[in-house]
Amino acid sequence: MNKSDYIFGIRAIIEAIDAGKEIDKVLMRRELGGDLGRELSAKLREYDIPVQKVPVEKLNRITMKNHQGAIALLSPVGYHRLDQLVPTLFEEGRMPLVMILDGLTDTRNFGAIARTAECAGFDTIVIPERGSVSVNGDAVKTSAGALLHLPVCRVRSAAEAATYLMESGFRIVGASEKGAIPYTEADYTGPTAIVMGAEDTGISNEMLRRCDTLAAIPIKGNIGSLNVSVAAGIIMYEALRQRAVAGF
Repeated sequence: MNKSDYIFGIRAIIEAIDAGKEIDKVLMRRELGGDLGRELSAKLREYDIPVQKVPVEKLNRITMKNHQGAIALLSPVGYHRLDQLVPTLFEEGRMPLVMILDGLTDTRNFGAIARTAECAGFDTIVIPERGSVSVNGDAVKTSAGALLHLPVCRVRSAAEAATYLMESGFRIVGASEKGAIPYTEADYTGPTAIVMGAEDTGISNEMLRRCDTLAAIPIKGNIGSLNVSVAAGIIMYEALRQRAVAGF
């Protein structure tokens, strides 16, 4: 990890937050206490910055300098708010296309999906705060820089984001081998959010309940599933094809 990717020390992190630095998450020693530690915890709650409690050995692997039990990992881009971005897209007369990543954890898959989404004209990628990928240097590199151009919305819960999008007039299409219809028969021509699940477990049950449509990609070989970034690319370009046929 490069030194430019993180800030260490409790007071330095507090000052970075107050200065508007975009912080991906804070690694905090499990037993961190004291007045300064409580001040940092309150600041992180105030700004909804994810916190990961870790053993001090993990912090020491990042830096042996006096980190005081806290290291902030910086994001190379600023995250967007979904409830601010969506109204703007409608005001601009767009027919929004959104990619929701429900529990995706592999940075390389994230970067590959972002690269395809940017090329296919998607308006944003939505990721949850916890148990998910985040925008870091490796993700930006894997995306070939797409994450520097494509807005990323980080939300408390992917399922809550899907509910908000449904209430805003979106169709929610989940990519799943459990899908009742082929992915080519799903309708992507209106405001649409496509949901891709975790690499190992797929879309969560909470998210499945929010999908209007579950669409499957046919598998003809012996292996039961595609890589998630490949599957996402297939579905994203089907959405692009349908929209081209529809004239927009």
